[in-house]
Amino acid sequence: MSRPRIVIVGAGFAGYRTARTLSRITRGRAHITLLNPTDYFLYLPLLPQVAAGVLEPRRVTVSLSDTLPNVRLVLGEADRIDLDGRTLHYTGPEGDGGTLAYDRLVLAAGSVNKLLPIPGVAEYAHGFRGLPEALYLRDHVTRQVELAAADDDPKSCAARCTFVVVGAGYTGTEVAAHGQMFTDAQVRKHPLRQGMRPRWMLLDVAPRVLPEMDEKLSATADRVLRQRGVDVRMGTSVKEATPDGIVLTDGEFVETRTLVWCVGVRPDPLVESLGLPMEKGRLLVDPHLQVPGRAELFACGDVAAVPDLEKPGSYTPMTAQHAWRHGKVAAENVAASLGLGGARKPYRHRDLGFVVDLGGAKAAANPLGVPLSGVPAGAVTRGYHLAAMPGNRVRVAADWLLDAVLPRQAVQLGLVRSWSVPLDTSSPELARVPGGPERRHEASARSGPGAAIEADTHVGGTGAGSLQGRAGGEPAKGQPGSRATQDQPGSGTAQRRSEDELAKGRPSGEPARNWPTDEPAKGPVGGGSAKGHLGGESARSQARAEAPQGQPGAEPARNQPGGAFAKGQLGAEPARNQPGGEPAKGQPGGEPARNQPGGEPARNQPGPAPQPPADQPPPGPDTAPGPVKRSDAPDDSAKGDS
Repeated sequence: MSRPRIVIVGAGFAGYRTARTLSRITRGRAHITLLNPTDYFLYLPLLPQVAAGVLEPRRVTVSLSDTLPNVRLVLGEADRIDLDGRTLHYTGPEGDGGTLAYDRLVLAAGSVNKLLPIPGVAEYAHGFRGLPEALYLRDHVTRQVELAAADDDPKSCAARCTFVVVGAGYTGTEVAAHGQMFTDAQVRKHPLRQGMRPRWMLLDVAPRVLPEMDEKLSATADRVLRQRGVDVRMGTSVKEATPDGIVLTDGEFVETRTLVWCVGVRPDPLVESLGLPMEKGRLLVDPHLQVPGRAELFACGDVAAVPDLEKPGSYTPMTAQHAWRHGKVAAENVAASLGLGGARKPYRHRDLGFVVDLGGAKAAANPLGVPLSGVPAGAVTRGYHLAAMPGNRVRVAADWLLDAVLPRQAVQLGLVRSWSVPLDTSSPELARVPGGPERRHEASARSGPGAAIEADTHVGGTGAGSLQGRAGGEPAKGQPGSRATQDQPGSGTAQRRSEDELAKGRPSGEPARNWPTDEPAKGPVGGGSAKGHLGGESARSQARAEAPQGQPGAEPARNQPGGAFAKGQLGAEPARNQPGGEPAKGQPGGEPARNQPGGEPARNQPGPAPQPPADQPPPGPDTAPGPVKRSDAPDDSAKGDS
């Protein structure tokens, strides 16, 4: 008799617990498949400590393969679910598709950043839902403090050292608390102008910090934040985000280069495509976590609206505590439905309390309803996290000990760039990479309100996540810039270079981006951003941002001035099919071979900038920016990039 097939979508708190419990219950009697974009489980509550340099990134990750015996891991993201055919279609990390058949399906896809229809937020803000976003924020904050310390302009220095966090829930409060400590430690090594210090702002429309918690704990967190120097403003939020900063709902304009979006989460839009009854974006299930009318379909975690039996008429909140316990009950009920376990049981859980880490020895906690603050709360908070983590406990404790006795290492690793972590994305756990696989149109279309609706599949999209021809964009196959047309003259973009060009180490132009930047651009007119822009890069509203390739103000094609030349064209790299770099047939003169007089310089050697053909206009103000320059290199040009 064949083993029943169980497919679990997502390896967050609910999905990971479901897979682990099913592996223990079935003991090889069922074929369990776990579909997840990454090969690790992320312990989200400690993510603010990664951004603040307390913990190394791998400390908050747990390997799925090492900790889930008898579970097959499939890397990918669910595209479409055929409920009648009991099949699930997914896209792998390299763009290849696949299909999984199932007898039982558990949806535990988790949640994504919650977006609001506020102008400029999708373009200029970053979320805090995944490891790439935490790594980016750590680098970005470090860079802004270092640039501010070397800046002679007091206005620019103040803007760089102003960090705005929107959302005073658990995540936002912890990010602001840890962030203030992190930047204060940095300025002790890199002093700012006399009388200046980093400024962190925490905004929320709620009347108090941590509105979900007891008023005493909320007051404790508020007091700690204010004593530490955080500018806490309740009843205030962002009205508009601009290239220079943000406009608050009270009319005040705050110049800043950093906007962290922690207003909450929304269920993964995958469940919306099923056409089943929903409750505020969550899939309705019964107390047994089973979808009514679908004996083979279960849902748990943030994507499931689970009736709260302790509070009739309501649903369990979207918290890690509930998701972790959902997973256990879902696994037991799935096994029972297959005759591999005991009887089904409903989900019933009473909150045991909450903990909020405020950095150092400070915390706010109410274990079993007993409100605590100060050192006792800090001890309870860290003890709870160590007990709740499914792995890496010794490594996490060791990092905490080292942080208590040694100074933190505030360095920029540069592993995650601004365009890699757009706010409007259905996959916050994945950083976008140049030349990455094309995201399916369905995922882009269901990414919710914001700017990345069609950016991944359409030329000239206006999404915050990626633009056609922009760094991090993912053009559709066969479209300009895709791998299928990359080698055709004029089809590539300045950023999307071929593998051969990347290997040579030759500089290539990178277009201006419109969110907090990693590296200020250099070059002739248009290379640096307008002063005061968020993160130091040109906004999308500038003339060249939306123009098609080859038009004034647009990003040039490879055979246009300022871009990379198409192979086989005048002044470009010799065609691949010509021996030794000899000129292509039909081209006058061609180009000398490498390392020959007048030829292309050897790899990684500086060479002259490409000259435009005679029939092209000279570079002017509307020419696309030149090569990206590392922002950590000492150069006076950084002073003008803001």
